[in-house]
Amino acid sequence: MTVLSNARLVLPDRVVEAGWLRIDGDRIAEIGEGPADGVDLGGRWLTPGLIDIHVHGGNGAAFNAAEPKAVQTVTDFHRSFGTTSMLGGLVTGKPDDMRTAAAVVADSCDAGELAGIYLEGPFLNVARKGAHDPELLRMPDVELMESVLEAGRGHVRQVTIAPELPGGLDLIKRCADHGVVTAVGHTDGSYEDVRAGFDSGASMATHLFNGMRPLHHRDPGPIAASMAAAGAICEVIADGVHLAPGTVDMLFATLGADRIALVTDAMSAAGVGDGEFQLGHLKVHVVDGVARLENGSIASSTATLAQVVARTVGMGVAFTDAVRAATLTPARLHNLSDVGAISTGLRADLVVWDENLDVAGVVRAGRWIREI
Repeated sequence: MTVLSNARLVLPDRVVEAGWLRIDGDRIAEIGEGPADGVDLGGRWLTPGLIDIHVHGGNGAAFNAAEPKAVQTVTDFHRSFGTTSMLGGLVTGKPDDMRTAAAVVADSCDAGELAGIYLEGPFLNVARKGAHDPELLRMPDVELMESVLEAGRGHVRQVTIAPELPGGLDLIKRCADHGVVTAVGHTDGSYEDVRAGFDSGASMATHLFNGMRPLHHRDPGPIAASMAAAGAICEVIADGVHLAPGTVDMLFATLGADRIALVTDAMSAAGVGDGEFQLGHLKVHVVDGVARLENGSIASSTATLAQVVARTVGMGVAFTDAVRAATLTPARLHNLSDVGAISTGLRADLVVWDENLDVAGVVRAGRWIREI
């Protein structure tokens, strides 16, 4: 039984300036306000554990490696920086490789280490391929999708599909029937194409603005369609590279934190530094923390979700809104009812932040991962 006291508690509906909470086992047992004995957090922010629904790697490893050790390396790295729940993201690969990787990541899901699997590819538009190998991209294929879902043993929670591709709408419907959250992304579709994707069952957009036709006042395209779709969640990579600060500020002002999921799209280079890396089958060069393909295109990121939250605040967004977009919003999107908020009965996943919005402490399931 542990009490964390003298904290600025970020609750779903308010901030408690001088709060405390009691952990019993792996649960949040009680929340209060005022003086209390326990671990004194010195007035630091205390938030829910972060949830990254779009991450591919970190600390030199990647989920696509299809090796248990690599999966654990990525998980442990991001967890140590406050991401207590995440989806294991797989980029486009050969069909057999994707099935094998899904099965390995599913083992980690079975063990409670990961919250699920995310498939980014291979049903993407080559015109907006980003850092995906164009030789491996495919037209929507129900049989292939079913085989990867089967390999994932019910743990595939999210998939990105370009809705304008032949068979794209049917595949979106099929994924929705399986309870898989489907995102529109890596798309060159028109406004009408992408709205049809949402009408067919898509419920989110993959890294809004990135990997899609740009916004134009006479050709609004995927960005406007995603923003206009009622209730659709929009991923935002606010790492200071993928989007300008004004774009991030505009999205929060327009959509609100309940429709934004902050993500990293992090690759194996996260936490390692500059150098040469692999993202799927493609070579990536990291210089000054920015990952790019040999043709200069941005390729994934090297950020942690805590860094994304801090940078979002630096772009003019309130800390509580940035936290909500990295916790409660993705939890609700994926029906992760056990996490995403500081509330009694939920799993004790918590992050302590210092005055610079650096991670000072991490608790997962009631145990210190990084002790203050």
